[in-house]
Amino acid sequence: MKQLLSGNEAVARGAWEAGVAVASAYPGTPSTEILENFARYPNVYAEWAPNEKVAVDVAVGAAYAGRRALATMKHVGVNVAADSLFYASMTGIEAGLVIVTADDPGMHSSQDEQDNRRYAKFARVPCLEPSDSQEAKDIVSVALDISEEFDTPVLLRLTTRLCHSSTPVEVGEQRKIEAGPDKFPRNPDKYVVVPSNARKMHPVIEQRVERLADYAETSPLNRIERGDRALGIVTCGVAYQYAKEVFPTASVLRLGMTYPIPPNLVREFATSVDRLIIIEELDPFLEEEIKLLGIPCEGKSIFPVCGELDPRIVRE
Repeated sequence: MKQLLSGNEAVARGAWEAGVAVASAYPGTPSTEILENFARYPNVYAEWAPNEKVAVDVAVGAAYAGRRALATMKHVGVNVAADSLFYASMTGIEAGLVIVTADDPGMHSSQDEQDNRRYAKFARVPCLEPSDSQEAKDIVSVALDISEEFDTPVLLRLTTRLCHSSTPVEVGEQRKIEAGPDKFPRNPDKYVVVPSNARKMHPVIEQRVERLADYAETSPLNRIERGDRALGIVTCGVAYQYAKEVFPTASVLRLGMTYPIPPNLVREFATSVDRLIIIEELDPFLEEEIKLLGIPCEGKSIFPVCGELDPRIVRE
C-alpha cells in the first residue's frame, strides 16, 4: 500500500517498521514531526527530552540495553549532543542506534546552516542521506542494520526540503526484532571509557571506517546511472533530484552513504566521464573527499556554498 508521506513522516514510519522501540528528541524545525509521528505507532516508547544531549543519552541507553533506538534533532542540536555522539562512537552499542540530523540549508528557521556531514567524519560514524520520502523510510532500516553490523551509531542526514516535501511511499508491516538481553551486559573494557580502554578503542574505530568504506563499494545506497559520458555528476540527498531534472542525459553517481565514500566506485565513475562535477548542499564535503583521492573535479567553483539549491540555481 502506498501513502503520501513527508520525509519526516517517512522516517518515523521506517523506524517503526524496522523495530525501533525507543525514540527521544528535542523539537526543532525541520525535525519536529519525526517524533510526533513516531509516538503515534503502537508498542513504542517516545519522549521529548530537555535538550538534544539528553535525547541522545536516552537513545544510547536503550541501544546499550539491546533495544533499537532513534534520536532526532535539527542540525544545531548536534552541537549540543556532540559529547554523547562521540562517546557512543567510541563504545559502540548492543542494538541499532540512528541519530537524525535535520539540516536547514537557507536557514528557513535557524541561526546557521552548518553541514553536519562534518560531524560524521569528525566522530568516525557513517552518514546516510536519502533523496526522497521512499528512500527516507527505507534507509532507516538500512542504517539500523549497518549500526548493528559495524557496532556504531549512524548519522542520518535530512534537509529541510526533504523533511517537509511529500512523495508516495510503499509502506509495510512492523519488522519483528528479537529482543535483546534482559540486563545490560557487563563489559567494562567496552563501556567504561577510561584512558586505558580508550587507547585500545581508537584503532578499532579507524579500522571500522576502513570496513565501512569497503561496504560502501557494493552498497545499493550508492549507484551509478549511466548516461552521456561528456558529463558526470556526483550528488546526494535532495540535490540528486535537481541534478536529474536539470541534466537528464548526464551520467550520475548517486551516493546514499556520504561518509565514508566508496573510493573504487568513485574512481570507476570518474574514469568513465569526460567532466566530473559535484552537486551538493551545503559544504564541498564530497568534493573534498573526492579530491583527496587525487581525482580532479568541480563543485563549489560552479555552485553556491551558501543557501539552499533548487533546479533554477543548478541550471544557471
